[in-house]
Amino acid sequence: MIILGIDPGTAITGYGIVKKSKDRKFTVLDYGCIFTQPNQSSGNRLKKIYNEIEKLIKKYKPDLISVESIYFFKNLKTAMPVSQAKGVIILAAAKKNIPICEVTPLQVKMAVVGYGRAEKKQVQKMIKNLLNLEEKPKDKGKRKDDAADALGVAICGGLKYYSI
Repeated sequence: MIILGIDPGTAITGYGIVKKSKDRKFTVLDYGCIFTQPNQSSGNRLKKIYNEIEKLIKKYKPDLISVESIYFFKNLKTAMPVSQAKGVIILAAAKKNIPICEVTPLQVKMAVVGYGRAEKKQVQKMIKNLLNLEEKPKDKGKRKDDAADALGVAICGGLKYYSI
């Protein structure tokens, strides 16, 4: 089973693609970030996210798309754009009839670390260990939490949606 995990955002959308074997082991197929420019209109930013997600779907043919949900927000200014990005991601999945699994950051931490209040560093270390990576995930030489978060979302979705 192939799972596309996504940490949505309008400036940076993290993605992680993992393969889950019958023995519940995960291997990384790809990960990275989709970057948009702040000087672009919101419509063009969303279009870029949508197009890039469609490319990932076409290339990897995921059986499941797992998306991080906003379960609370501190700032309406950031919650709305994140929700819009999530919307175009869900649309891309729906157009290809791919099931969607929404997971909260708490669920990701529980799935990856076993503790819902784990620190980001703990989560990244466990993702590195679970996926046998040589180093913490980063995108194009830049250290970005979004790609690591997306890999955690993919793992969590694979465990939550499909119990083998």
